[in-house]
Amino acid sequence: MPSKPSAPITIDAVYAAPGYLFRRMQQIAVSIFMEECKAFDLTPVQYAALIAIHTHPGIDATRLSAVIAFDRSTLGSVIERLQAKDFVERKPAPEDKRIKLLYLTKSGAAILREIIPAVERAQARMLEPLKPADRKTLMGLMSQLVDLNNEASRVPLRAEDALEHLGKAG
Repeated sequence: MPSKPSAPITIDAVYAAPGYLFRRMQQIAVSIFMEECKAFDLTPVQYAALIAIHTHPGIDATRLSAVIAFDRSTLGSVIERLQAKDFVERKPAPEDKRIKLLYLTKSGAAILREIIPAVERAQARMLEPLKPADRKTLMGLMSQLVDLNNEASRVPLRAEDALEHLGKAG
């Protein structure tokens, strides 16, 4: 049975597609973050990693990957950059010297304290064009979409699993 012909593909259809809009918003979000935080020379992923390490000192890279939902192989270079900037240090785990545990340095803790106002400005700017009620609606719907589609991600968020293990180890 022949399939029903689909509507012709147009650029307007691309512009209205959810995937395109999410990708564009990601580009815009990163751009705004980088603009607001340029004095700190941190990317959004580096910032997320610093927050997670601050919140969970002694976390290893595998668990950090799960906590921030970032590809483990790429995260290695993020950690190396943070280490080169003297924001994090790696120490061998007492029970297995092959595992390196991550800790903020004094410089890392200081940059986190200093960058928070810039990050908050960036977050506010991303939603600023919307009315307050629309901001709340958008955030609720985005949270719902992210939660319901978590398993479709190449790197699903696994924070609870990772932190449960970390709590038992610590």
